[in-house]
Amino acid sequence: MRDSSMRGIVPSGGGRGERGGKASFKEVSLLRILRLFRPYAGQMTAILALALGGAVIGLIPPLVMREAIDHAIPRGELSGLLGLVGLMVALPVISGMLGLWQNHLNTKVGQAVMRDIRGSLFRNLQRQSMAFFTASRSGEVIQRLTGDVQAVQNVVTNTVVSSITQIVIVVTTLAILFSLDWRLALLSTIILPLFVLPVRKVGNVRRKLRGETQKVRGEMSTLLGEIFGVSGALLTRIFGREVQQEREFETMNQQVMDLELRLNLVGRWFGLLLGLLGPLGTALIFLYGGYAVMNGTMTIGGIVAFTAYVGRLYGPVGTLLNLHVEVATALGVFQRLFEYEDLKPDVTDRPNAAAMREVAGHIAYRDVTFAYVAGKEALRGISFEARPGETVALVGPSGAGKSTLISLMARLYDPTGGSVELDGRDLRDIRLESLRSHIAYVTQESFLFHATIAENLRFARSDASQEELEEACRRAYIHDFIAALPRGYDTAVGERGHRLSGGERQRLAIARAMLKNPRILILDEATSHLDSESEAYVQAALEELMRERTTLVIAHRLSTVLTADRILVLDGGRIVERGTHSQLLALNGLYARLYRTQFERVPGER
Repeated sequence: MRDSSMRGIVPSGGGRGERGGKASFKEVSLLRILRLFRPYAGQMTAILALALGGAVIGLIPPLVMREAIDHAIPRGELSGLLGLVGLMVALPVISGMLGLWQNHLNTKVGQAVMRDIRGSLFRNLQRQSMAFFTASRSGEVIQRLTGDVQAVQNVVTNTVVSSITQIVIVVTTLAILFSLDWRLALLSTIILPLFVLPVRKVGNVRRKLRGETQKVRGEMSTLLGEIFGVSGALLTRIFGREVQQEREFETMNQQVMDLELRLNLVGRWFGLLLGLLGPLGTALIFLYGGYAVMNGTMTIGGIVAFTAYVGRLYGPVGTLLNLHVEVATALGVFQRLFEYEDLKPDVTDRPNAAAMREVAGHIAYRDVTFAYVAGKEALRGISFEARPGETVALVGPSGAGKSTLISLMARLYDPTGGSVELDGRDLRDIRLESLRSHIAYVTQESFLFHATIAENLRFARSDASQEELEEACRRAYIHDFIAALPRGYDTAVGERGHRLSGGERQRLAIARAMLKNPRILILDEATSHLDSESEAYVQAALEELMRERTTLVIAHRLSTVLTADRILVLDGGRIVERGTHSQLLALNGLYARLYRTQFERVPGER
């Protein structure tokens, strides 16, 4: 189990050298949030018109009430009273219909913006190099794409549009209040600054608490992803770590609860404060208005109407103040979202990058240097060539830089110095999509999606026919196994392919590479998980596939070394020896020692 003290140390974004972007609170402004609504200006205009219509209609009922109290009832005008009562019923119905239409548009625009945020984040994450993903935790990435986006849903869906509505109501209500009695209107609004003052303080506190809460939720998502993944679940049971993991989860779970309670408590205190707004204003109105009625300068109907308008004023003002706090609270989450949106990928196409339709497969590394972290070089001065159709094997102790070297060929990373070339062109001058269309990559730990066998195979070529799938699987000596399954190629492989054995997963990965029919093969010892019999079949298939293609292969078995045209021996990020198997044995250097300890003792390969 990992040390809980290390949580939060892994950077949440960026890559080597921390080149990823990070949004500051200054950047997470209301203006930037409002820009999310720019594509929906037409619908926002319609919402504003509906809000204005609803606000105007909402101004009429208090006047109707005043008319009924001061005129229709005292004069005994039954027909007039019936007409006024009819208005009291009809106006809310009309207002409700407008509100229903407005709410539908609110939700439509809000959900569209949420969709855009998720899509923008996903697309930007897809453009990041492997440096970002090796430095990030998958649970944290998922939390930002799901939980964080969900956390700002209320702000996006309701706050912006609700603010427009409430502002319209406040402006129109103030206008009619001052037209009725400017002195009473001033008295009604003089208390408002008392409630505005705490807003900034409350917003800052809630913003920090919300940011902390989402961070802990991200850590919880990471923990759950590790524990309940097939590999993590297996490891937990083998080492008997269930109790320790329960305790760690309980700690995080309690942290989330405590933070949510604090967040809610701050909100409730603020809500209590806003709750005093209406009673205090109403008391002042009745104090002054009652005195005015006693003096004959105001009617009872006027007080009732004024009180209704003040309620219509204080409600939206309270809502606006609360919305301000909600937005301030959400800024911490928006910062996390914009931090990912502002990330700059390490590996990008140069402005003049072009596609390569025809590839011969001539690979050249020219004085290549690479560092995951500035100042700590994983590769130093790497230079070699692989002519079309050649197989170059990479040999060396663990940590020598073999996997790093082959990852540069597919531009999973870019060299920090020197260049990697394909057919005489720097890889950075070739469009990424075009480059990778000519490369197949098979690793030791072959990953399969939780999907059917056919769907996993078609990940290499979505338009592959059933016949092509079967042919690739025959060449990888896995077709007979698949055909014997009850559902054949429609069999689901389970999470990460764990319903299959290691050898079966590996052969499927090889079949997937064959289906792509690339010019360049990158193999991180693709036969390492196969039994001796399966390896013999697959090795023969690979040799047939490799014969006309340029191949870079990390070799752990003698059979791979013997079939290579050239062997590069790496140590400490440098090529220390190169040549054929016999030439390197004659040098009696590092390769010879590795051969005696690693290759010579492999059963069946002496």
